[in-house]
Amino acid sequence: MNELLTAMKERRSVRRFTPEMPKKEDLDQIIEAGLFAPSGRNSQSAIILCVTDPGIRKELMEENCKIGGWEGTFDPFYGAPVILIVLANKEVGTSIYDASLVMENLMLAAHSLGLGSIWIHRAKEEFEGEFGKYLLQKLGIEGSWEGVGHCAVGYTDGPLPPAPARKPNRVFWI
Repeated sequence: MNELLTAMKERRSVRRFTPEMPKKEDLDQIIEAGLFAPSGRNSQSAIILCVTDPGIRKELMEENCKIGGWEGTFDPFYGAPVILIVLANKEVGTSIYDASLVMENLMLAAHSLGLGSIWIHRAKEEFEGEFGKYLLQKLGIEGSWEGVGHCAVGYTDGPLPPAPARKPNRVFWI
């Protein structure tokens, strides 16, 4: 089996990360893979926010907890030191699909480089609220954006979980 198909079968959502920051070169490659995701009419409309600043990460974690209804010390990003936030341009008809493909490319690229990842939701709510609007304004990002997902990235703390069995009767040949 070729390398890409193997990566697709072996990649798993990671829920325990070490605090060690991935190398910038690896993050650059992961982000580049995201930017090469297919998009409707080649619009390339999705954008990626790469959060490595511990202070901003903490604010993001707190906002995500508020939305999810968690209190205390719960970390919805499972300790991952890097959060890649994918946003869809609301002006583009295929934006949610395009941004979802970016998320998939990010996760596959992370796995191929020996890093773990997980797709965390609630980005939509974050960027509809004051926190997300403030963050975009602070970065000088204009336009109408919808949060699609957070790709939490880092070194896994422990082995990858095994693949669950695939459900039957999901393909119909015509």
